[in-house]
Amino acid sequence: MLSKVISAAYLALWISSCAVTSAVDQYMIRALQLMSETPLIDGHNDLPWQLRKQFNNELNKVDLYTLKTTHTNIPKIKEGRLGAQFWSAYVPCETQYKDAVRQTLEQIDVIHRMCEKYPETFMFATSSQDIIEAFNMNKTASLIGVEGGHSLDSSLGTLRTMYKLGVRYLTLTHSCNTPWADNWLVDTGSEPSQHNGLSPFGKQLIVEMNRLGMLIDLAHVTVAVMNQVLNMSKAPVIFSHSSAYSVCPNKRNVPDDVLMRVNNTGGIVMVNFYNDYVTCSSTATVSDVADHFDHIKKVAGAGIVGFGGDYDGVTRLPAGLEDVSKVPKVVAELLRRGWTDKEVKAALGDNLLRVLREAEKVTHTHTFFLLLFFGAFSQKTVTVDRQERGREMGDDPTLLLFKIFLSNHDRHFL
Repeated sequence: MLSKVISAAYLALWISSCAVTSAVDQYMIRALQLMSETPLIDGHNDLPWQLRKQFNNELNKVDLYTLKTTHTNIPKIKEGRLGAQFWSAYVPCETQYKDAVRQTLEQIDVIHRMCEKYPETFMFATSSQDIIEAFNMNKTASLIGVEGGHSLDSSLGTLRTMYKLGVRYLTLTHSCNTPWADNWLVDTGSEPSQHNGLSPFGKQLIVEMNRLGMLIDLAHVTVAVMNQVLNMSKAPVIFSHSSAYSVCPNKRNVPDDVLMRVNNTGGIVMVNFYNDYVTCSSTATVSDVADHFDHIKKVAGAGIVGFGGDYDGVTRLPAGLEDVSKVPKVVAELLRRGWTDKEVKAALGDNLLRVLREAEKVTHTHTFFLLLFFGAFSQKTVTVDRQERGREMGDDPTLLLFKIFLSNHDRHFL
């Protein structure tokens, strides 16, 4: 009799296990289907830094098809259905006031060379349209984000040069203050504030990034900087690899009031997978990561959430998310929790594409008004008599608007 009871218990357990497995498989099948329709766009991956640390950026010494010492390689990218990646051009804070610009340029260079070495896998991208084109060709769109304002050496010229080299976001600080912005450690009390947020130059840099169409990344900054940028930026902002503070009260995460402001301004928070930012402990699970997605959705809507795994930049990752191949597990978990197809697609890539398009629109608006006013200026100055030119320019309302435009924007583009 006892053996029959035990057998029945085992049978019930097996049936239950099969049912759970079947349900999970269905969520995964649906997840992979959605990922075939909408590109997974990840906001932050530090593979270029690993290439520097492990191989001194000598790509002839590494094969991304067989590399085993990183969270990221080509087979893992394919298995993880990675549609687009912002590769981090990162150099440590110790390079500030030394050779940060040179080292950052070397990291930008290695990203370009990585795309050139593996054109069957990577397509270098600088725009929302490039991401869609790469996705349609079954390639991973490869964009560049510079992680840390110390990489600029407080130079708008360096910022503009990096934009021309393909950089499409700048993280305003890393874990150190720059001469113009405070970093997140100020909020922990472990470092003093130097600027009470942004300095005047820092605010000028925000204007210039808007003009260029470069995304402003608020990961790593103080709450004061977050709010100052949200007050003044004409384009939506991003948090390329930050999670929800209410779920894990680490100062690298985003508080609820800022989440709501990100929603109001059309930005995006791309969830970080680092255990310390997921659970504020050394261990975490796929479910713990999904808790951050759920919380951000609850507070500010599914329209502001995205993926920012921070692979190859962290030392601890959740069980089940050990490398980039595992990301579809998060998508399946969101579906299991009742996220709709539209909400999942928003988190996968639609939100980031919208933000990037808005940033592109802002720079096009700047260009339009510049051409409008400059055209009016040119027409007026060639038609008035030389002796009357000063008076005409002073009285003409269109030229006055042009002067006001210049007084409120950086003149370096003239």
